[in-house]
Amino acid sequence: MTIRPMTMATNRRSLTVLLITIMMMIFSGCTLGPDFTRPAAPKTDRYTDSKPSGYATKFLVPGKELPGLWWTLYRSKPLTALIARAIQRSPDLQSAQATLVQAQETATAKKGSLFPALDVNATDTRQQISGAQYGNPNGGGSIFSIYNASVDVSYSLDAFGAIRRQIESLSAQAEYQKFQLEGAFLTLAANIVTTAIQEASLRAQQTATEDIIDAQMQQLEAIKQQFELGGASKAAVLAQQSTLEQTRTTLPPLQLSVAQAHHQLTVLAGDLPSADPAAQFNLADLHLPDKLPLSLPSKLVEQRPDIRAQEAVLHASSAQIGVVIASVFPDFTISGNVGSIATQAGQLFIPGSEVWSLTASLMQPLFHGGDFTHKRNAAVASYQQAAAQYRSTVLKAFQEVADTLSALEFDAAALKTQDAAEQAARESLALTREQFSIGAISYVSLLTAERDYQQARIGQIKAQAARLADTAALFQALGGGWWQRGDLSTAILAGQKDRQKPCGFIDCLLKPLPTAQPDN
Repeated sequence: MTIRPMTMATNRRSLTVLLITIMMMIFSGCTLGPDFTRPAAPKTDRYTDSKPSGYATKFLVPGKELPGLWWTLYRSKPLTALIARAIQRSPDLQSAQATLVQAQETATAKKGSLFPALDVNATDTRQQISGAQYGNPNGGGSIFSIYNASVDVSYSLDAFGAIRRQIESLSAQAEYQKFQLEGAFLTLAANIVTTAIQEASLRAQQTATEDIIDAQMQQLEAIKQQFELGGASKAAVLAQQSTLEQTRTTLPPLQLSVAQAHHQLTVLAGDLPSADPAAQFNLADLHLPDKLPLSLPSKLVEQRPDIRAQEAVLHASSAQIGVVIASVFPDFTISGNVGSIATQAGQLFIPGSEVWSLTASLMQPLFHGGDFTHKRNAAVASYQQAAAQYRSTVLKAFQEVADTLSALEFDAAALKTQDAAEQAARESLALTREQFSIGAISYVSLLTAERDYQQARIGQIKAQAARLADTAALFQALGGGWWQRGDLSTAILAGQKDRQKPCGFIDCLLKPLPTAQPDN
């Protein structure tokens, strides 16, 4: 019998058969473990236990989509520009975006395990041998070179879906990081809006207090003149002086709060507190939307970033159960090698220099001291924990929307009452001053009127700010409209690459940027 040497053509045919076998096993493999199903949305058609009335029926529009750039509904260009700057410069967003890229790349890298690994090796070895190695000490030695070039192919057959479940889990973790980024952005935008509203409120309170101080100073001068003419007592002068000083004591805390609000805005925008203010906000420049979009309860679980993030955690936990289950089944590995070996570089790949090997291995776990059982129980418990946390997140989300809707309902009533109180107190103070100037009433009545007006005006300002802030809280509670705009991760990268064009991120985020108009 003649043994014919293997040729390169024979090697190629063997490698082709190997690859075909691998591909057939890829598509015939099964995936063990539970297949993830998204939890159903709560079956409810309202957020609160009461029927819509008052503010809800007049201003809220159930089922209307929340715009992706919801802060533009306030129709404040400085506010929009500040949030644009914050998206480009915020280190919190950049950190969340980098974490997302890391998770996405990790999941993508794991997908390479589904395909054969192909490596090329080449070696050049210079070697000396002695005749003593072969039992002939007097045989002398020789020096020679060995050249070797080979292609190695290895593949772990995912027959039971362990690798695919790992990829599924990593992809779910990347999805979690995506919604963590969305949540960080929503929190950043909401914090900027509420801080801007707070600054505007504090500035209005400061201005009102300064106006009241001016009025009280004028009143003090008038009383002093009356005292000099004998028309007022020294006690009235001292009482007015005391009232003036008490009002002045309320001004420094307001000034401090304005400065702190400015510092917070600059830091939120990614700047140092010492930076020049990007904008100063006033209540008159922030407009309450005429109509407020209100997502349907059945849509809330799809729109809240925190719920979607927790859903991704639940998905990853479900996939890990499959990973543990598949680990108890056989692990198949196929590896192959084809190459050439020669003592001279020019003799590589000539007939007769070919070498090859084909190996199939199987590893079946038999006994690990109960390791599999406990790992499976741990994976199931982890899934149950994620499911409970998901339900808790959903409940808290509905509570936040319900609380905000109730707040808006009472804000409208409070503002209406404060407007009436401020108007009545202003008219009462004007009348009281006239009566006091002619001696028709006592100074105690004047002090009471001044105190009532001061409290009414500050209360009106706070009521206006609370209504604006609770509107922002509603937008945040409903999810921020991220599904209505472009990809945030891409927008952040675009902003980082082009810091000289602060509007570039807007164009990347949503093309074109809509002009917010009040609803009719």
